[in-house]
Formats: sequence, structure tokens, C-alpha cells
Amino acid sequence: MSALSAAQRRRTYLICLAGWLFDFYDLMLFAYVAAAVAADFHWGADAARHKALAVGLALGTSGLGGIVFGGLADKYGRKAVMTWTILLYSIGTGLCGMSWGLTSLLAFRALTGLGVGGEWATGHALMAEIYPKEERGRASALLQAGEPLGVALAVVMGLWVCPRIGWRAVFFLSALPALVALLVRRHVTESPLWLARRDAPARPFLEPYRELWRGHRGRAAQAWALGTAKLATYWLTYVWLPEYFAELLARAQAAGRPIPAGFSDIRLKFILVAQAAQFLGMMVFGAVSDRFGRRPAFCVYSLLTAAGLWAMAAHGDALLAHPELFWPALGAVGLGSGCTAGFGALLAELFPTSVRNTAMGTVYNLSRGAQFFTQAAMGALAVGVGVAHGLWLAFAFAIFTATWIWTFPETRGVVLADA
Repeated sequence: MSALSAAQRRRTYLICLAGWLFDFYDLMLFAYVAAAVAADFHWGADAARHKALAVGLALGTSGLGGIVFGGLADKYGRKAVMTWTILLYSIGTGLCGMSWGLTSLLAFRALTGLGVGGEWATGHALMAEIYPKEERGRASALLQAGEPLGVALAVVMGLWVCPRIGWRAVFFLSALPALVALLVRRHVTESPLWLARRDAPARPFLEPYRELWRGHRGRAAQAWALGTAKLATYWLTYVWLPEYFAELLARAQAAGRPIPAGFSDIRLKFILVAQAAQFLGMMVFGAVSDRFGRRPAFCVYSLLTAAGLWAMAAHGDALLAHPELFWPALGAVGLGSGCTAGFGALLAELFPTSVRNTAMGTVYNLSRGAQFFTQAAMGALAVGVGVAHGLWLAFAFAIFTATWIWTFPETRGVVLADA
């Protein structure tokens, strides 16, 4: 660790942050342009199901991307693989603008997911390996903070820019993050831990996966359950916020209840407030988890998310009648979602260097891949009983996360070389 200067770590962090920000932006973007795409392709009553399929497929292929590129990063290095994955998700997103129907759109979203899955684990493994252990939690949280920034950008592009320039132009512009790959090649510092192992006898490509299965499958399954629950809470909530607000408005209109003036316009502000709260939560989470431990931090944050979801699922009509109450409800959901900032450090601390990137990519992205099924469930719920009722599913996953985290050992301060 001492071989790297503070300037090298800072430069590497900023470029990794840009890679992760646009990674999450590209993954979330479709959720906020889906209405425009549905209108263009005349999906009609199938719009919710097709949205769930497109979002779920990208999440599903991100699982495959995480597994494949995780192994490649352990073999060829963090820097090279990060370059490949950023190029891949940028190209996939740009191609979405050329879609001519559902099938082509799904193919391009699947390509985007492959790149997205590989980038996350590579960036977080690199951060964990270049920062000293006493700063690891904060470094992971600061990197993960690109997530709400990426979502906020997707919200603005989808709800504000898209109506002005069209969804195809939005996708074309969203291919520009490919330029970040050039910064990675020129300015990112390779992991000293990986470099120290580079001259070791070459292992077959599948060997890290075999080692993960032989020696760490129980821990990997445990971490997968945690990741699946937390990511289900997140994706079941944020992907469906536009439909949630539309549903509340439709219900109020059907019942003849007054609708607050300008509510359709300020829903953008509500969603952005949730992202701002999540960003704040992430900034604080690193220090909290480094001070009090990973387990209590994950638990408290998840309970806070559950409280906000309870208010939205059980009292949506009352919140609409008094829209100022959306601020604390969405603020709680956003702030609590900040615990996703801790996954990078937690997973890095659970596995040894020989399989770290493979394990992080496999566990986290299989967790993300499982969201194909949670999105399918939400699509069915949205059609059958409404999005507000579907939020109870997100609530249940939040409660599970708050309890399951206590089955893990406390990893705060673990020395990675000895992990």
C-alpha cells in the first residue's frame, strides 16, 4: 500500500467514481424513458410487463458479466478489465437508441448489463486494494456514492431531457461515457496486490471459481442472500417510482379527490430528494461502519429504509393529500439506501486476494441478476394490484436485510493480506 502516493489513490478513485456513476446511470436510464419508448412502440397495456422485462434482463445479464469479468480481472488485472467493461456498457446503451422493437431493445439492454456487471466488482476490488485498512470503508462508500449521482442524472435525462429531444437521442448521448475508458488506460494505477501476484505461476481461468466453490461457497451464499435482499429493496423501489406517482394521481382523480397544484412537476423533485438523501447516507455510512462496525450500520440503515417504504405503501393517498410528507418518507428511503455503499468493503473483507475480484463479481452480480425475478414479480403486481402494494415486497426485503446482516462476522479493520 505504501508504494502508492495519496495523489495516485485520489486520481484512481475519481476515475473509478466516473466509471461507476455512468455504470449505474446506464443501468437505470431505461426506467425513466420507458414511458416514451412504450408510446413509440405502442405497447399499450403491456407497458408495465415490457418495462419489467427490459429492466430485469439487464440486471440478469449483469450477473453473468460480473462472473465472467471478475475472473478476467483476477487474471489480466483490474485496470484492463475496467477499460473493457466501460466500453461495453457504453456501446450497449448507445445501441439502444437504434432499437426497432422490443426484441432489439432487449438485446441491447442485455449487452449493457454485461458491461455493468463487470465494472462494479473491478472498481471496488481496486479501491479496497489501494487504500489502507483504516480508510477502506470510507473509500468504498465514496466510490459507491456514484450510484445516486448516476440515478439522479438518469432521472433528469428521462423526465426532463427526454421530452425535449426524444428517447433515441438520450440513448445516443449516453454512449459518451466510453471516453472514461481512455482515462482508465492512461491514469488509473494498477492494484499493488494484484501486481505482486502477477508473476506467480499462471492459474487456469476457471481456477479462481473452483477455489471459490471449494473453500468459500458457504460464505458466498450467505453474502448472496444479503446482496439479493438489499438490491431487491432498491430496485423494486426506484425503478417504479414514476408508476407509483402516476398510480396515486390516477386513484385520486377516479375518487374525485383534489390533487395538489403542480404535483406532476414536483415529482421530479421528490425523486431527486431521494437521491440526495442516498448520497448523504453514503457519505456518512463509511465513517459509521468504520466507527461502529459493518453489522450495526447495515441494520440501522435498512430499518430506516423500511420505515419510509411503510409510509409510502400504507399511506400513499394521505401523502398525496399532504405532499410535504413525501419529503421525510422519500428522505428515509434514500438515506437508508446509503448502506449499499458498504457492500464493496464488506465483500472485499470476506474473501482472500486470490479470489477477491472473482468472489466480489460473482456474489454481487448474482445478487443483481436475481433482480430479474423480483422485477418480474413487481411487473405482475403492478398490473394486478398496483405498484403501491408492490412496495410491501420491497419493505419485506428491507426487514430481511436488517436481520440477516447479523449472521456475518464483524470484518471492520480486517487486514486484506490476511483475509
